[in-house]
Amino acid sequence: MKAWLAVLLWVGAALANTVAAQEVPAIERELPPGLQIPAAARPGPDFDVERATQAYLALLTPEQRAKSDAYFEGDYVLSVVDLAYGLAAAALILWSGWSRRMREFAQRITRRPFLVALLYAVGWIATMFVLNLPWASYTGFVREHAYGLATQSYGAWFGDHLKGLGVSMVLGAPVIALIYAAVRRAGRAWWAWAGGITLLFVMFGAMIAPVYISPLFNDYQPLAAGPLRESILSLARANRVPAEEVYQFDASRQTTRISANVSGMFGTTRVSLNDNLLKRTSDAEIRAVMGHEMGHFVLNHGIRLTIYLSLLLTAGYFVVARVLDWAIARWGQRWGVTDRADPAGLPAALAILTIFLSLTPPVENSIIRQAEAEADAYGLASAREPHGFAMAAMRLSTYRKIHPGPWEEIIFFDHPSGYDRVKRAMTWLEENQQAADVRARVTANSFGTN
Repeated sequence: MKAWLAVLLWVGAALANTVAAQEVPAIERELPPGLQIPAAARPGPDFDVERATQAYLALLTPEQRAKSDAYFEGDYVLSVVDLAYGLAAAALILWSGWSRRMREFAQRITRRPFLVALLYAVGWIATMFVLNLPWASYTGFVREHAYGLATQSYGAWFGDHLKGLGVSMVLGAPVIALIYAAVRRAGRAWWAWAGGITLLFVMFGAMIAPVYISPLFNDYQPLAAGPLRESILSLARANRVPAEEVYQFDASRQTTRISANVSGMFGTTRVSLNDNLLKRTSDAEIRAVMGHEMGHFVLNHGIRLTIYLSLLLTAGYFVVARVLDWAIARWGQRWGVTDRADPAGLPAALAILTIFLSLTPPVENSIIRQAEAEADAYGLASAREPHGFAMAAMRLSTYRKIHPGPWEEIIFFDHPSGYDRVKRAMTWLEENQQAADVRARVTANSFGTN
């Protein structure tokens, strides 16, 4: 075990050092602060959707676009390496006998099956944290810094990583123990019970996250009183979003990305936006982004996506139920795993599930991308800020490939591409350019045109 662990850690460190040593061109990744409205995108009798769209896309320099494409396309390779890394870690835990020893340690503490599974789960989460740390350091720290997307020191990043470990132990370990209880009691139908447990867990996590989990990683403060706060709350009231406050959080200590969300359910709804969005964008962009996020809430995307993806995960559990017994019959004695109810078989079960889920991104991404497109349409109709929406889409395109091919978008994109989003905004503008409020906003924002 020690030898394999040393090799795994060495490989991860080598990867991190290799990337850190690479020369990254000194390209200004961010678009300038404030709203920019290209001349070709201004309403008028000769307004053309495609010409306006291309004018927005031209806000990115060729160098910025190339860097964005390289970052996003790099994830295609990373996803394959991530799969291989995870499977290698699972194999290491099983074939070294470490999984069996963790189960035996738990059994020396208690003979109750539920508590044995719970203690094993805690040990497994801690073990995977250690094994995955080199790879996580590369993907989450080194690479993000290389592309100008991260702002943390490694110590601060590692501190947040440790908090994530704690959350996983507190919330994840009981779920694993409950699933193993279902395996013991439901027999071969355990996969259906596991799907239900997962659904309830995800909904519970979504309910408590805004109040108890997110504040572990960032400082949330009420947005200062002023026109922006009032416009966001007015938008919330108009769309029946139950929010009496708008929160800002200090994401800039971790990342340069812009973001906002309307999170929570069952009475814990919060409207939040990060400080990068506040500092670098215009009020029109913020209203457009908040309209999109409120669209998710109004259209019940949180619950819908939870159900859809839980069903997909349940299908994965079904595959595990069909393959795991065969794997244990063949290798269980070598692993020290007795049957499907033995927690020591968890690495094998998760390896099977991981392989299944590696084949499902086109389905997952299509489901999520459809919801995002619906929220885009809703946000345009409610916020009525087509230029703000287009500009926000361009800012996101500094790290998301802006114009993928159709199959590339289906397979790899869980959001509409920047091109699609800008074109949707310009199509909406063409259809609504005679509206008095749209004309007024364009006139009011004329100082930001180029």
